[in-house]
Amino acid sequence: MTPRSYLFVPADRPERYAKALASGADAVIVDLEDAVAPPAKDRARALLADWLAHDGAAPVVVRVNAAATPWFDADLALVRSPRVAAVMLPKAERANDLARIAHPCLLPLIESAAGVDALRVIARAPQVQRLVFGAIDLQADLGIAGDGDELLLFRSQLVLQSRLAGLAPPVDGVCTAIDDAGALDAETRRARRFGFGAKLCIHPRQVDAVNRGFAPSADELAWARRVLDAAAASGGGAVAVDGKMVDKPVLLRAEALLRQAGDRQGRPALGQESARQTV
Repeated sequence: MTPRSYLFVPADRPERYAKALASGADAVIVDLEDAVAPPAKDRARALLADWLAHDGAAPVVVRVNAAATPWFDADLALVRSPRVAAVMLPKAERANDLARIAHPCLLPLIESAAGVDALRVIARAPQVQRLVFGAIDLQADLGIAGDGDELLLFRSQLVLQSRLAGLAPPVDGVCTAIDDAGALDAETRRARRFGFGAKLCIHPRQVDAVNRGFAPSADELAWARRVLDAAAASGGGAVAVDGKMVDKPVLLRAEALLRQAGDRQGRPALGQESARQTV
């Protein structure tokens, strides 16, 4: 299953790893970057390495420090562990930096003007499995004050380049309003409307809302089944559902919704390409 929710946990708080893994998040990101202060970087890396060395350690994503930092090379040694399911690279701006990471599954964070400018190249790097949007850092880099229409251009570029590169839909950035369920719901619905397929979470209580927000609703699934049933009954002829004509794009949408829900009716559409396997 392609993850819908990615939950961050600080690398220097190993007592929180188990709670994060039990949160219901589709993927857990152990964070060596923003969540860890510079003086604590080496200790955080050692704590994570010790945890990964234990037989019971579950696969996790590791967010390393950016390639331009003094901690990057030491982080790369850590991610060779077989229990590192994927590596998230912050400030992803150059394919050469991605190539330095000896891991088959990379999640580049696009969070700078240079990263947006290099999107086409980054998305096509052979190890890249999915693009991730670092909205807050991009706002700071560009001097943008808002997170709504102000970032529409950049969100759309991530969606477009992901599709052209055959990647799964990208991952939207965090909602910083931990205690505002309405804000989280609005951000998740916006991300799904724009073509994103997942969202970063910074607290376990955000996970369920994000998972629900990216899952098809009961009404959507009922509509999708009506569309496929009507198309099958028509024998290839013109058909309308709920007063609207059904053509190939409508069928593709119905099939995609049912596949997302694990419904057996959601069979692949003719000629549709599958995204790379994602973590």
